[in-house]
Amino acid sequence: MSSAWQNIWTIVKRELSAYFYTPVAYVFIVIFLLMTGFFTFMLGGFFERGEASLMAFFMWHPWLYLFLVPAAGMRLWSEERRLHTMELLLTMPITAWQAIVGKFLASWLFLILALALTFPIFLTVCYLGDSDVSAIFAGYLGSVLLAGGYLAVTCFTSAVTRNQVISFILSVVICFFLILAGLEPVTDLMVRWAPDWLVGLVASFSVMPHFIVFQRGVVDLRDLMFFASLTVFPLFCTGVIIRNLRAG
Repeated sequence: MSSAWQNIWTIVKRELSAYFYTPVAYVFIVIFLLMTGFFTFMLGGFFERGEASLMAFFMWHPWLYLFLVPAAGMRLWSEERRLHTMELLLTMPITAWQAIVGKFLASWLFLILALALTFPIFLTVCYLGDSDVSAIFAGYLGSVLLAGGYLAVTCFTSAVTRNQVISFILSVVICFFLILAGLEPVTDLMVRWAPDWLVGLVASFSVMPHFIVFQRGVVDLRDLMFFASLTVFPLFCTGVIIRNLRAG
């Protein structure tokens, strides 16, 4: 088991280095911080709310991640296939799941780093009032899990095609569905023609109800299981694709 995690850590270091080898990582982080600041203070009405909370900050994360996470993860496997380095990677003494987990963890850590750099907003809300720190940390946990779910989807679409643009578009479409599935306008529209069981099934895929619970400062096992499933299933599908490529 120790050798397995050593292999995973080797992949993690390799992928993290690839992010920061070019200015792309720094540009991504700057864009993320600027957008979170703009949406929080300009569109979210941070000061107009008159409350010491980060609701105006977290409420935009599903929409920000909709484009930023696929942009960060679209190269995971597409780049390997385009440069024909996947064959070299898969001939190394590592298993397919070790490579998948290593690449996923590296990108997830990169996204967590970008999220951690928003700490000035946290310090601001703590300075302006008596904030509920536990609720804020629950919101950050939900945001980390949401980013992981989106990233797992992107990992899957990246394995499907060697074209990064196609991977990006597929990821955005799937993640957009995960947002819209449970929204009231969508369910109200489906009720008109679809049976109740189908409406409930589609709504169960939505990330919004589960993420909102974290925003309220509640960490529920059901929500943790939802995001765990959202992460594990696309990674499992990625493993199936990679093993097929390896066998081919």
